[in-house]
Amino acid sequence: MTRGSNDEVIVIGGGVIGLTTAVVLAESGRRVRVWTRDPVERTTSAVAGALWWPYHIEPVASARAWALRSLEVYEELAERPGTTGVRLVDGVLGETALDEVAGWASARLPGLRASTADEYAGTGVRARLPLVDMAAYLPWLRGRLLRAGGSVEERTVSDLAEADAPVVVNCTGLGARELVPDPAVRPVRGQLVVVENPGVDSWLVSTDPAGEMAYLFPQPGRLLLGGTAQDDVWSTEPDPAVAAAIVRRCSALRPEIAGARILEHRVGLRPVREAVRLERVSLPDGRVLVHHYGHGGAGVTVAWGCAEEAAALAAASR
Repeated sequence: MTRGSNDEVIVIGGGVIGLTTAVVLAESGRRVRVWTRDPVERTTSAVAGALWWPYHIEPVASARAWALRSLEVYEELAERPGTTGVRLVDGVLGETALDEVAGWASARLPGLRASTADEYAGTGVRARLPLVDMAAYLPWLRGRLLRAGGSVEERTVSDLAEADAPVVVNCTGLGARELVPDPAVRPVRGQLVVVENPGVDSWLVSTDPAGEMAYLFPQPGRLLLGGTAQDDVWSTEPDPAVAAAIVRRCSALRPEIAGARILEHRVGLRPVREAVRLERVSLPDGRVLVHHYGHGGAGVTVAWGCAEEAAALAAASR
């Protein structure tokens, strides 16, 4: 016998996927509680560079659909950047040909075009995309949830059975590896360096011939430099040698970065899986469990589209 009303939902996980799913559920009339191990500001999502673009996520077709739905939301939120932390910013995606993205993105990104030689030395596409300041966005998202009647509780969950609501949504990201358990979800380590912005006002993503990635994301009052994608590396401690290499690669793209004062080092573990797990499971006691994790490096990019599908699976229980 379950406690709580039929409208009650517990969302486990307070990152961008968990919070967005909770918002969608709460705004549809459900009574939502979020259980999060870490404060919202210290989740993996808080480390994200947070440029809207599907990255390190499967299946590609679903990810693109979720991303395009999320784009609609971010474009609306970008009308209030000071409140939401979402801005539309121009930049170049390097090592990408226009025909690689035109088939799925051009209809929604009318300004999408090949970059010029002045904008980028290699092959690239120029686009105006949402760039999200996670330091502002995550607290705003939490506030939106609270305004919709939801709640957030810091709580460590060691067994999904601890959540005794009629509907439980598992948005634990990498934590699902032990909690479910699901060994298919694994870490891809990302490290970035935060510096004072020397005047960079556009974003840039580049990959050198050796496969090393560099990106520059201007955020209010600072510039985020990245990055890395280290498979199956669990360390969350910044590596000084990696940080120096990041600054070196980014300075090669924009020389003015070389002397920028370093403000902070950040490390996050992307929850990568061979495919996002978005699945409804009926438990033996009649309750419903919705798995919603494994979004890799694209959690922010796909959050709203994916959350709506997760909420629809949860609604099937009513």
